[in-house]
Amino acid sequence: MDHFLYRGGILHAEDVAIPDIAAVVGTPFYVYSAATLTRHYRLFTEALSPLPHLVCFAIKSLSNVAVLKLLGDLGAGMDVVSGGEYLRARAAGVPGDRIVFSGVGKTRAEMRLALEGGIRQFNIESEPEMRALSEVAAAMGVTAPVTVRVNPDVDAKTHAKIATGKSENKFGIPIARASEVYAEIARLPGLRAVGIDVHIGSQLTDLAPFEAAFTKLRETTLALRAEGHDIRRLDLGGGLGIPYTRGNEAPPLPTDYGAMIHRVLGDLDCEIEIEPGRLISGNAGLLVAGVIYVKNGEGRDFLILDAAMNDLVRPAMYEAHHDIVPVIEGAPGGPTQPFDVVGPVCETGDTFARARELPLLAEGDLVAFRSAGAYGAVMASEYNTRPLVPEVLVQGDHFAVIRARPTFDEILGRDTIPEWL
Repeated sequence: MDHFLYRGGILHAEDVAIPDIAAVVGTPFYVYSAATLTRHYRLFTEALSPLPHLVCFAIKSLSNVAVLKLLGDLGAGMDVVSGGEYLRARAAGVPGDRIVFSGVGKTRAEMRLALEGGIRQFNIESEPEMRALSEVAAAMGVTAPVTVRVNPDVDAKTHAKIATGKSENKFGIPIARASEVYAEIARLPGLRAVGIDVHIGSQLTDLAPFEAAFTKLRETTLALRAEGHDIRRLDLGGGLGIPYTRGNEAPPLPTDYGAMIHRVLGDLDCEIEIEPGRLISGNAGLLVAGVIYVKNGEGRDFLILDAAMNDLVRPAMYEAHHDIVPVIEGAPGGPTQPFDVVGPVCETGDTFARARELPLLAEGDLVAFRSAGAYGAVMASEYNTRPLVPEVLVQGDHFAVIRARPTFDEILGRDTIPEWL
């Protein structure tokens, strides 16, 4: 469910008409619904009740500080994968004891940053990283709380570029080696093992891979406890998918996910951490674009928008589908036609959809890409010197620009010509 609905034939974000935002901000822009973000976060907290738990929002899916503050004020923790994301979480007012640091390439500088500012745990991804963190923490005279991300060799059955739980993926330590790795942690200075971590991929639409991974995690927990390790925290990662095509997909609900966690892990007396991103933010956002031209081609017609692959790269990068809808609703049963929906970037890859059936549209009309809140604005760039797309947050009947579109003077001002040119 989201809060983007037609009222009187006009698409609204909660109680704000999309054309009213466009008139102030210009297009293209991202718009997020505070009510949808709140509802989706609470679905997870309710699904995991009454187990002790922490829902850590995966910042990589949507990193605007205003959104992080909204979720942090609700009690969310944060899952970060860089020093920059850590600083975003802190800027949003999230305390260090609610921040989990993931990622395969943490630098010593990032480790020091988090240890100085406060951290709930580091999710260790490799033995070299583990030893580096030990050196950093020992030199600082502190103890770093850690979990080890185990790779369970489970096929998540998702897109190859977002699968993370197979043995050939770069993530984690083979689960069969958990015993020797935790034994080394116990010997190293500056480290304290607090739990185990697993994450098998993104946009999963079936609970079976989760259950297979969590079953292996259960077995590993019991084995490590038998070896004397006090495992009291299980980080289950994220990955639960969302419906990108309305009416045709039915990913598992958070309630079903929570029930499975209860069944597989509920008797281990462990605190459960999860790190959802897409399911909280994906359907909470739209990308709104304007039609520049309608071009009649040889055997096909093109809808040329002012949004491009630099604004929303998922279709070009992952062959991803986004529903595209007119902001002014077409008449029921009115005429439609197939369009190739494209942007102005000078690449054939700058194509959002092919032969997409849409109402008849004209220059100046507005369209909205649904389910664009996750991995949209965060992956945007200024390719072709196109200004970074702005972001807007709506709550009830008011809205605010939470990241402004830069001017060309600001973009050009970042470049420096050396004196010798």
